[in-house]
Amino acid sequence: MAILKIQPVQNLDAPELALYLTLKRVEEHERAGVLVAANLKTVKRLLASKFTVVSALLTPEWLEKLEPQLRARAEAELPIYVAEQKLLETITGYKMHQGALAVAKIPPLPDLATLLENSPRPLLLAAVEGIASAENLGAIIRSCAAFGASFLIIGETCGSPFQRRAVAGSMGTVFEQPVVRVDNLVETLLILRARGVRCLAAHPRPGATKLSAADLRGDCCLVFGAEGPGLTANVLTACDDAVEIPMPSHMNSLNVAVATGIFLYEATRQRG
Repeated sequence: MAILKIQPVQNLDAPELALYLTLKRVEEHERAGVLVAANLKTVKRLLASKFTVVSALLTPEWLEKLEPQLRARAEAELPIYVAEQKLLETITGYKMHQGALAVAKIPPLPDLATLLENSPRPLLLAAVEGIASAENLGAIIRSCAAFGASFLIIGETCGSPFQRRAVAGSMGTVFEQPVVRVDNLVETLLILRARGVRCLAAHPRPGATKLSAADLRGDCCLVFGAEGPGLTANVLTACDDAVEIPMPSHMNSLNVAVATGIFLYEATRQRG
């Protein structure tokens, strides 16, 4: 049971509020090894997770509602800053409909070998390359969680899954969905193939297999690139095959988060 150190906040001068005042400075949070949950659903999922919570910034109303979850945390002491809604809105820079924010430590991520060893078969993996949009990355994580992906592989050219907008886009599922960040996606795909995992590029091209005709029942990794540039030639070469979603000829792509959800749904449909 955590002891709550409740501190009323009347202004933004307190140094302990610094992390809440830098919501748009992604690099600062990354260097500090922390993430910020900036809406009610992500805060609730954070409190239910095993992530270490550093502090929370709440309105009096949400302190009352969230107090049982806060006290149930494993931390010995938990600083809780309490401020009125208008003060919180000066921090976020927009009108808030939910008066709840929290800071947590980013935990060490598991490595690929550990996840492969501990994930049940058949494997259903997703991998992403070149995803710079935090919102898209968060939505991809949410789809992975929704459709039971074993884990998500985040390539070296992607942003962090713990950016504030990625955490919000995932609706807090990033606290539950296993993810691994790799330094070389091409090498990772080759390792997977050597272990019998089929790597399928989500990529429209002449001769690509239609999604409904692709067999996704065995160990497989679905590989996605950013809308527009798509997957690089090296990543395509590292995959076993290319698979596409059939679309009218005047359409040639979908938002990557939407495409990820469609592919993962088809995989889970085939697996019953």
